[in-house]
Amino acid sequence: MTREELCQKAVEMLPRAYAPYSRFPVGAALECADGAVFTGCNVENAAYGPSICAERTAVCKAVSEGRRRLSRIAIAADSDDFCPPCGVCRQVLREFAGEELEVLLTNRRGEIRTLTLGELLPWSFDSGNLEGR
Repeated sequence: MTREELCQKAVEMLPRAYAPYSRFPVGAALECADGAVFTGCNVENAAYGPSICAERTAVCKAVSEGRRRLSRIAIAADSDDFCPPCGVCRQVLREFAGEELEVLLTNRRGEIRTLTLGELLPWSFDSGNLEGR
C-alpha cells in the first residue's frame, strides 16, 4: 500500500469520529508488518478521561486480531496543521513498534509529513527498561 493510500484510509475515518466535545475529529490507519491495515477514530466521552484517540483505537483493533508488529501509521485531522499523536499514543505505539515506526501525518490539504516514532518519542521507555530490576 502506498503512503497516499494509507493516508486516505485515515481520512476516511474522520466522519466516523465521535467528537462532540472537542469538535476535532481524528482518523488513523495502522499498517502491520504483515500488510494488514486497521483503522480507528477518536471516541470522546463526557467524562473526558475515558476518551480514546484514533491511534489507540487502531492499535487495540490490531492487537485484538492477533497483530503485534506495526510498520507504519497514518494520522489525519480536519485541520490545516498536522496532528501528531499525543504522548499516551506515542507510548502505546512504542509497545508494539520500534523507534523506526513510520508516522505519516496528513492535513485537510492532503499534505503529508513523514516522521519516525523515535523522532516523536526520543529516549522512549520499553520492556528493555524493565530488565535487571
